[in-house]
Amino acid sequence: MSGALIPVDGGSSPARCLRCGALAAGPCARCREPVCGDCCVLTEGGARVWAICLACEDRGGRTLRRGWLTVIGWIAVPILGLALLVTLLGLLTAK
Repeated sequence: MSGALIPVDGGSSPARCLRCGALAAGPCARCREPVCGDCCVLTEGGARVWAICLACEDRGGRTLRRGWLTVIGWIAVPILGLALLVTLLGLLTAK
């Protein structure tokens, strides 16, 4: 891969920023819309740095905390449910 943006319209024209119409530098990490360097901010708190458009930053900030909590929730809730099930089965069979 060359790292360049793929034209949005499928033609040979380069992608343009959603907010200002300038030549886009890359897609927003949340909404995947093309943004230029002036219309985005960089994320905080992740292993990698991502660009987020200003509209997405207004909606959710530039932190990735909510995303990490969602991932932890998807892992921790099933494990806690299984632990509860094993505990209940252990109590029922011990009698």
